[in-house]
Amino acid sequence: MSPEDPEETLPLLRPPDSSVPRGRRVFLAAFAAALGPLSFGYALGYSSPAIPSLQRTAPPALRLGDDAASWFGAIVTLGAAAGGVLGGWLVDRAGRKLSLLLCTVPFVTGFAVITAARNVWMLLGGRVLTGLACGVASLVAPVYISEIAYPAVRGLLGSCVQLMVVTGILLAYVAGWVLEWRWLAVLGCVPPTLMLLLMCFMPETPRFLLTQHQHQEAMAALRFLWGSEEGWEEPPVGAEHQGFQLAMLRRPGVYKPLIIGISLMAFQQLSGVNAIMFYAKTIFEEAKFKDSSLASVTVGIIQVLFTAVAALIMDRAGRRLLLALSGVVMVFSMSAFGTYFKLTQSGPSNSSLVSLLVPISTEPVDVHVGLAWLAVGSMCLFIAGFAVGWGPIPWLLMSEIFPLHVKGVATGVCVLTNWFMAFLVTKAFSSVMEILKPYGAFWLTAAFCILSVLFTLTFVPETKGRTLEQITAYFEGR
Repeated sequence: MSPEDPEETLPLLRPPDSSVPRGRRVFLAAFAAALGPLSFGYALGYSSPAIPSLQRTAPPALRLGDDAASWFGAIVTLGAAAGGVLGGWLVDRAGRKLSLLLCTVPFVTGFAVITAARNVWMLLGGRVLTGLACGVASLVAPVYISEIAYPAVRGLLGSCVQLMVVTGILLAYVAGWVLEWRWLAVLGCVPPTLMLLLMCFMPETPRFLLTQHQHQEAMAALRFLWGSEEGWEEPPVGAEHQGFQLAMLRRPGVYKPLIIGISLMAFQQLSGVNAIMFYAKTIFEEAKFKDSSLASVTVGIIQVLFTAVAALIMDRAGRRLLLALSGVVMVFSMSAFGTYFKLTQSGPSNSSLVSLLVPISTEPVDVHVGLAWLAVGSMCLFIAGFAVGWGPIPWLLMSEIFPLHVKGVATGVCVLTNWFMAFLVTKAFSSVMEILKPYGAFWLTAAFCILSVLFTLTFVPETKGRTLEQITAYFEGR
């Protein structure tokens, strides 16, 4: 393969001039696919309202102890890690559309098992199934959307994946105010069922169809999504589509994006977002909020608003700028959060839940409440910063940077990394806090955020406005 070979430099789907079709059905197809991430977000958020309900009102055989509750919340990440591997296999063999259709089965089955649960093991089994579906959806939906979108809106539509995830989480939090755990599980069946119905009427991605040598079907998909195939050049015969082989890792067009993709997923989880979520209710209680469950909804609203902002500006500001800005905001907010824990700690075994000892103060509680508001502000700033960059962009870049012939395997490795790191960080964070104290643990996450900024500025390329084939050519040095 040489730079002079015209078959290697032509994009699969490239207009001959700067004009880009503006079909509206591409937005409908993106919405249908994004119902997968909505289901994925709801499954993640489900445990927050369901665990108190199971501990409070469930029959004795279903009542969760502390250890079972911990597994009920965390086991979904293990299922999702397996789903990432399965999704990487499915997306190249069954196709993007069929993979999305298939992932509705474990979503609905998992929530149905939870609804019909008669013991704790059925609850955990249902969570594993929904986790498996989360893993598949988190891989396939970004790939499907990136391959149907034209460059001018790929950032917008790709960011809607994370927007739908946080919307699903918020939906679970809000529904938890009025529904108990069984009816919450019934509600969880609605988004994947709607996705199943809508995706039946959506086409497979043109790029995947071309790799299968289905030219007429690809052109029909183009007409459906973009309004017309007029002006599009014939793709090269035998467009690069071959099975993944380990020898391919020697090629810069494969190993460079793979290193970037894995690193982005690892940094996303090392940013401390799960720790912030874990402490949200406690921090709001310290700030004297009457209803601490308001914390979850407040966090969810901030996530949705700022992820929406990121989606709207993604194709103008670019990925690198938003990642760097997001990382800087997270550094300052995590540093302030660690400072809050340092100031409120008065003993070797105490955490944020102790009063600040100020001998000359006649109202120490007021001082403590003021510090709690520092924590609330830091937490909200962190969530906003994360939502603008490190929340949506790693998933968006994962769907953009890999060449077609390794996309399934490469995205599978990235998703596996993300979910494994999520499980590892969630389970290990309490131990890290015991060793380093709470303030040390949060300052450590601030250090990881600094590294993420440096990594972004050094290694992450800008992909806005480029076709997927131009991105591939960039990594291959063409």
